[in-house]
Amino acid sequence: MTRPAPIPTWNLAGRTLVFILAAASIACLLADFYRVCPMRAFAIWILTPATLLLIALAAVDRARGDQRLYRAVLIGALAGFLAAVAYDVFRLPFVFARAWHIDALVPPLNLFKVFPRFGAMLLGQPIEQPDYSLAAQLLGWTYHFSNGITFGVMYLALIGDQRRRSWLWAVVFATGLELAMLATPYPRIFGIHVTPTFIAATLSAHLIFGVALGLAVRQLANRNSART
Repeated sequence: MTRPAPIPTWNLAGRTLVFILAAASIACLLADFYRVCPMRAFAIWILTPATLLLIALAAVDRARGDQRLYRAVLIGALAGFLAAVAYDVFRLPFVFARAWHIDALVPPLNLFKVFPRFGAMLLGQPIEQPDYSLAAQLLGWTYHFSNGITFGVMYLALIGDQRRRSWLWAVVFATGLELAMLATPYPRIFGIHVTPTFIAATLSAHLIFGVALGLAVRQLANRNSART
């Protein structure tokens, strides 16, 4: 008699697996930075299968398990998406400072310049182009939100039980991510001048991401608890 396949649970092993699978999104970019694997190949052969496996684990836990892993992945993904939206909304005045005639108050910074470059890398095209295609733009923005969503899942995998952790840990997590990215070839590859103004703006944006992530996780977790 065959033994049934084990059901994923929200224990240390399950959380570690979820973290690794979710981290495939940002690893896609880092692998290209450090010449481990082109971003396009990583997205096709590693990121896509990892994402599908993560979804499958959550689906199995929802159907046959205690649903803790499923709820954590769902809450993390939703909170990460909302945090990414808040992050981008905060950066809009910097991006459109001249167009909105507020450049006397807000320094103009092209903080969205990396998105079409993400798309170009995923399409196997040159990073720098005079005019990016619509496909590169859409794919780049999609990848950006993929990172936001998976950061939310990674955060939940790190803290375990969101009801027993302060939401301020999300701020620590978000600012830590930004400081780590500044230490990578990210600025050099995308031609970003790391000035004090840029650092202040991007760290503030990540603070917003962290606050939004922490509060969204807490709110979604409380709503879920009220239903169960």
